[in-house]
Amino acid sequence: MKKLLSLIALLAFATTAMFAQPAKTTVKGDVQPLNVKKEVVKPSQATPAPTTKPAVIATSGAKMTFETTTVDYGTIEQNSNGVRTFPFVNDGTEPLIIKHAKGSCGCTVPKYPKEPIMPGESAVIEVRYDTKRVGPFSKNVRLTTNVKEQPIMLYIKGTVNKAPVGLPAKSNTLQGF
Repeated sequence: MKKLLSLIALLAFATTAMFAQPAKTTVKGDVQPLNVKKEVVKPSQATPAPTTKPAVIATSGAKMTFETTTVDYGTIEQNSNGVRTFPFVNDGTEPLIIKHAKGSCGCTVPKYPKEPIMPGESAVIEVRYDTKRVGPFSKNVRLTTNVKEQPIMLYIKGTVNKAPVGLPAKSNTLQGF
């Protein structure tokens, strides 16, 4: 029983010591003590923890931005000019390298810059379609580059009408006059 009373006395002393107010300090001279108000903050009033915004990840590398990726020839005459262009710009942070360009068939032949296109620079991919073939067409060109989004595809479409029969070929000179 003596041990139990000693233990209770010890707990009472420890509890009193934990909640005891610190002694008031005296301030000397012209310094006035601050009147600090203690506020009790309820959990519903507590300031939420600051949220962190996700870091913006700067993407690096080459980026190929075209004015258009589809060229519509419309309706053209057989043996007419089959060359069309695809202007683009390197919007990336590194030089753009076109490693290869291949048409979907032998009638579609791409021509592309072999040298690197620096960031901010523009260039053109030229596509020649064989207009000797009559009828509607829809072809593509696959580009192999150092751009992350692969493959890059360009498209051409149109209709080639047969050239009228029996008309003389166009000539730049006047004969017989």
